[in-house]
Amino acid sequence: MKLEVRKQQVLLAIISNYINTAEPVSSRTVAKKYGLGVSPATIRNEMADLEEMGYIEQPHTSAGRIPSELGFRYYVDYLMKKQELDRTEKEFIKREFQEKIADLSQIMQKTSQLLTKLTQYAAMVLIPQLKIGNYKYFQLIKMNFGQAMLVVVWDTGIVQHHLIEISDNIMTLDLKIISDVFNAKLSGHTVNDIKLTIVKEIYFELAKYKIVLDQVLELIINNLPSDRKNKLYLGGAFNVLNQPEFCHNIERVRVFLNLLEKEYLLYDLLAGGLRQKGVTVHIGGEINCNEMRDCSLVISSYQWGEQSAGTVGVLGPMRMDYAKVIGVVEYVAQSLSRTLEKMFKAEKFLR
Repeated sequence: MKLEVRKQQVLLAIISNYINTAEPVSSRTVAKKYGLGVSPATIRNEMADLEEMGYIEQPHTSAGRIPSELGFRYYVDYLMKKQELDRTEKEFIKREFQEKIADLSQIMQKTSQLLTKLTQYAAMVLIPQLKIGNYKYFQLIKMNFGQAMLVVVWDTGIVQHHLIEISDNIMTLDLKIISDVFNAKLSGHTVNDIKLTIVKEIYFELAKYKIVLDQVLELIINNLPSDRKNKLYLGGAFNVLNQPEFCHNIERVRVFLNLLEKEYLLYDLLAGGLRQKGVTVHIGGEINCNEMRDCSLVISSYQWGEQSAGTVGVLGPMRMDYAKVIGVVEYVAQSLSRTLEKMFKAEKFLR
């Protein structure tokens, strides 16, 4: 139900002040700070109506009012204006994603760090479930002195990069020979298809490159995609505990710390975002998790190719700065999608 304009103004003033101060808001504060053009008595009447309607509540008899879960929901749906990132923040995100990143796990860790740094809340990133695909193309590329880059392309479109150590006498031609043998033996196969006989054949043909082969095969068998449950990256969790709601309430701290130990709960919360388009906001009880009844969660899916493959999220107190957090989550998710798209397109530059 849409509120009358004056009630909206009073509710917006209360929520804005509470987000900034974490303190209950009085009618006098609203009248003095927000210039609504009405008397404190009129504001008190509006606050009484808002309280009766369930949008604000009074934590103590002599205290001012604070927003309720319903009040925050109305704010997010009708009153809030999303805060766009400024140019400095956008350039910072762009630089971070342009740094040399070796593999998918590093990209996800980088995403979690960005969300934490920009919001000062806890950040969660759900890495996509990587289905077993077929190897499509291998290439070893000489990099710096004593190093080579192993590039593996899958028929699912995933491109992965790993740095390996090589001896000084390994030349570009040697790396091409190794690449050609791997392409001949493994192209079209999955990790599970690699039999001991294939490994023996590779070692037989490339016996003099044993040190390189050991590294490559270990990466292929142990570190490249296979069917597995999505992985969750959690960063900045203790930022939440620095918020006033938590640092003065031992019970809330205990409950929140217990939550961090239940990764399956966080996983399920983020996995639910795979079915949503754009940014979604879950407030308090909407999260349907007793340990998070005093928190809010802002999540967005990101793209891997043409489909949503994972989600990013920010977890904070119900009093979080929604306008800022929503803008950050949306922009970081979009930037992550663009970064992953570049990985897809990398194959055409290898041949």
